[in-house]
Amino acid sequence: MKLLFVAAEGAPFSKTGGLGDVIGALPKSLAKSGHDVRVILPYYDMVEAKFGDQIEDILHFETKVGWRSQYVGVKRIVRDGVTFYFIDNQHYFFRGHVYGDFDDGERFAFFQLAALETMERVDFVPDVLHAHDYHTAMIPFLLKEKYRWIQAYHGIKTVLTIHNLEFQGQFDPGMLWDLFGVGFERYADGTLRWNDCLNWMKAGILYADRVTTVSPSYAHEIMTAEYGCGLDQILRMESGKVTGIVNGIDADLYNPETDPLLTHHFSLSDLSGKAASKRALQERVGLPVRDDVPLFGIVSRLTRQKGFDVVVEELHQLLQKDIQIVLLGTGDPGFENAFAWFGQAYPDKLSANITFDVQLAQEIYAASDVFLMPSRFEPCGLSQMMAMRYGTLPLVHEVGGLRDTVQPFNAVDGSGTGFSFNNLSGYWFNWAVDEALAVYYNDKQAWYGLQEQAMTRDFSWDTASQRYNDLYQSL
Repeated sequence: MKLLFVAAEGAPFSKTGGLGDVIGALPKSLAKSGHDVRVILPYYDMVEAKFGDQIEDILHFETKVGWRSQYVGVKRIVRDGVTFYFIDNQHYFFRGHVYGDFDDGERFAFFQLAALETMERVDFVPDVLHAHDYHTAMIPFLLKEKYRWIQAYHGIKTVLTIHNLEFQGQFDPGMLWDLFGVGFERYADGTLRWNDCLNWMKAGILYADRVTTVSPSYAHEIMTAEYGCGLDQILRMESGKVTGIVNGIDADLYNPETDPLLTHHFSLSDLSGKAASKRALQERVGLPVRDDVPLFGIVSRLTRQKGFDVVVEELHQLLQKDIQIVLLGTGDPGFENAFAWFGQAYPDKLSANITFDVQLAQEIYAASDVFLMPSRFEPCGLSQMMAMRYGTLPLVHEVGGLRDTVQPFNAVDGSGTGFSFNNLSGYWFNWAVDEALAVYYNDKQAWYGLQEQAMTRDFSWDTASQRYNDLYQSL
């Protein structure tokens, strides 16, 4: 098949989160299966800085953004069997970051129009066009309403993946004619209208041929008022075309035997390198070097979504136990300050690293015994899968992708790959911590069994991409 991905970010070129990881890995995996896979991304200044000398210019043209005439440069690079095109316009994309500007609506309106007009010019009209999150969610609408006069585009099927429903792209309805150059009819009849705004995500859900989310549980959860962010009734209405497919991780990259960011490598048959990693990490972050104490790792954005309000409430009680915690992350200043304070109050038990450090993150995944991830909601989550690859057992709240990827410990038959609790409260969080500590201290054999089951789970993209392959075939 001819497959085209259009997204606002993609590793290794630009990445702020899980979306970037998916665009870095899924096309590569699909290309291995013999498909012709191409990706269109914005040409940010960070792409120019890192890859500018490897990327070639292929063409340029002008596009209409409402009444404005804007320059569109098209650049190209081929990596891992995938052709990446970049839409170049320095006014929109040389900002020093990916998102967060007052004119994000205009920037990504331009990007979607430019991407659709690039397809014919590079002579690549896909069988399936796969859009991601709100930044490209207007594409299915634009294909069917604005560009339907282009005969070559009539056969294109569209898929929209929702990575995080919280961000929906809600804008002034005047944008329809002012930026997209389309009429007002679909807003007037309510199709594109939500809360008296133009809602890009709603447009994508209604116009795409299929809608996917990044885990089966999240697909069900977003059809409820609790997790639907206001769009639950639209998703229930369209539930026949909604499916959940769990993301994969790059199993070659996240491999404890070969990870270039680790000093001590290890495997399931020889975990001595993991013990050495733990000692090295304790030393690096200033915790007492002890083999016998369970080390809890946290690598995360420090936000309420990630459940850190509950963790902070319970920290005082948690730190009375014989444990160590090493935290790496930034986010809500209130949580940053709380962890920093506890780090000073309990220097032998908590190391709070309020920063972003790729190498330290890998060391925490590899060296910890338990990985804390009590998210309030989690569309998929990659950290728990990465932790399991390194024999670090996740402790999670049973929601979304966490429920789908972490099998809770069963004391009767020893099965499981981590620990979980079903109700996000201090009581149940502590209950799960106590369960983990009981196994760690009292049943080394069961602990090793859990590590073995976690490390041998298959989270590779080659497995995950097969589900996408089947979805595209069905279209």
